[in-house]
Amino acid sequence: MARIMVIGAAGQLGVDVCAQAARAGHSLITPSHAELDLAQEDSIVAALERDQPDLVINTAAMHQVERCEADPRQAFAVNTIGVRRLAMQCQRQQAVLIHVSTDYVFDGAKQSPYDETDTPRPLNVYGNSKLAGENAVLAECEQAFVVRVSGLYGHSPCRDKGGMNFVQRMLTLAAERPEIRVVDDEILTPTHTRDIARQLLVLAQSRAYGLVHATAQGQCSWYQFAQHILRAAGYQGQLNKADPGEFPAKVRRPKYCVLDNQVLGRNGLDVMPHWRDGLDAYLRDGPETEHDIRSL
Repeated sequence: MARIMVIGAAGQLGVDVCAQAARAGHSLITPSHAELDLAQEDSIVAALERDQPDLVINTAAMHQVERCEADPRQAFAVNTIGVRRLAMQCQRQQAVLIHVSTDYVFDGAKQSPYDETDTPRPLNVYGNSKLAGENAVLAECEQAFVVRVSGLYGHSPCRDKGGMNFVQRMLTLAAERPEIRVVDDEILTPTHTRDIARQLLVLAQSRAYGLVHATAQGQCSWYQFAQHILRAAGYQGQLNKADPGEFPAKVRRPKYCVLDNQVLGRNGLDVMPHWRDGLDAYLRDGPETEHDIRSL
């Protein structure tokens, strides 16, 4: 069993990664933000030298898109410079690194699923800072996976998104409103964080280092995603498509965010379910609250 350090262990994805790793019998190291701050080189080096992990899974990032746009210096400090330092320290200690990245490295113009060979063209500071972080990881650490994900939702609250994911928001609105309006011109693959956590542990057992896409199967619009959520919840109100421009974004975002898990499939490692199955499990199973996280 491995000694696994999870950076961002209290976050939406990090909680599920810890739960899955603990269930598999791994020893977990879960440094707090005060103990390991990606914007502080000394804390990165000190934490890894102290705890000597076999595997580091980095789920932490500055990913509030509007905040990144307003403070690009901090976005690059965390998402690029800090990630490079982390990769360099993993290389020194011969630790495997799994770094979680994003579909926002693409501009959405392709209108068909992006695979790992497609050229990134970020539209905003967040996407640019994450892309630079990807390049830094691949340049600095030989035993590294860069894993792009898309449309995450999980039971643990995401602080940078107000603590409420899209599924929870739809269920809340269903209890309050007779009509809900959702955009139909943005396409994605909604992905349950528990499924990503399982996939990361499968990937960690391989040597398929490099760039990897890992999302649920299939694709839908936000409107279609809302349809499935509200149908499962027995919503009796009216779900309508929002008019173009009804909910204007403050920052440019890709309209098409679907990834193709080509590398996982080629290596026989793809364990991701269809997005509908992931959502059904999320609605049925509830949060994983009882797991053994051993902070060392």
